[in-house]
Amino acid sequence: MEQKEETTGQTYQVRISHNALRNIDEIVGYIAFENHQPGNAMKIGSRIFETFDRIGRHPFAFKECEELQSKAKQYRQAVCSSWLIIYKVMQLEIVILGVIHSAMKPSRIKSLRKVK
Repeated sequence: MEQKEETTGQTYQVRISHNALRNIDEIVGYIAFENHQPGNAMKIGSRIFETFDRIGRHPFAFKECEELQSKAKQYRQAVCSSWLIIYKVMQLEIVILGVIHSAMKPSRIKSLRKVK
């Protein structure tokens, strides 16, 4: 299913939280060392950062995060392979809050509201 990409005319700065960087490190490390697939780990890491780039260019092309609803619809999620990238759209900045497996419990997603 393809997502419509809106053009906002604004350039957003993407900031990756420490939590999201730790998530990426865990994902890539698990794939590389536990699954013994370093090539796939590199591909997944690259795809995640490519998705960050797409989010920066078109933040509203991705759906609102149902677990973190707000009146301003500032919490959104992008799908990258089996992972959800949860982010917050602010004035001219996007904060990547976390990268979690799509099978995780909603309570794990709700905890991302506290990430700075």
